[in-house]
This record gives sequence, structure tokens and C-alpha cells, in this order.
Amino acid sequence: MNTKPALTAREVYQVLKDVALGTRTMHRASQQTWNEIYNGLMSVEIDGWLLTLFNDGGTLDYCEDCRAHGGRVETVEGWQRNGTDPVELLSGWEREHLERLLSAL
Repeated sequence: MNTKPALTAREVYQVLKDVALGTRTMHRASQQTWNEIYNGLMSVEIDGWLLTLFNDGGTLDYCEDCRAHGGRVETVEGWQRNGTDPVELLSGWEREHLERLLSAL
């Protein structure tokens, strides 16, 4: 049984925002590139955090799950129960910039 508190959408959003702003670095953790996947899941590593993002035709759609370096986790189902997904919190500019960074990985 996991007794650690789940990651909030806001915590994961902050990690994604930091990547968009250039204060954190993102690395591909999956075999295929963002452009090869086109419609499906891609894992990325960001400073010890492991995120699985959904690519919908080249557009960042949602975060499937996230595991923080301390072992805390959350999934899309948990975020939906609480009303939002981390990707929904991104500004238009942040989201577009992340999509460009994902395409370049």
C-alpha cells in the first residue's frame, strides 16, 4: 500500500512549465520519438521525474501518469477525479513550446 500522498496536477504542471521556461531539462525515455508516435504515449524524464504524455496527432493532449523522484505517483484517473489534468493548466505559449521541445527530442 502506497502511503505517500499523490502528486497534484499543480505540482506536475510546475515541472512542465519549468521545462517550457528552460529551467529544467527534458529527455526522451521511450524508444520512439514524438513524431514517430504521432498518436500514443511517450515517456519523458525531467530531473528525476518520469512523465508519460499523450501525443494526439502531434499535439500534447494530456499527462497519462507521473512518478516523482521521491516515489510519489499519480495518474490521469486521479487528476480527473480532482477536476483537472496538468496539461490543462499550461498557458497556450507553454503548451506550444513544450510541443516544439517534444518534437525535437
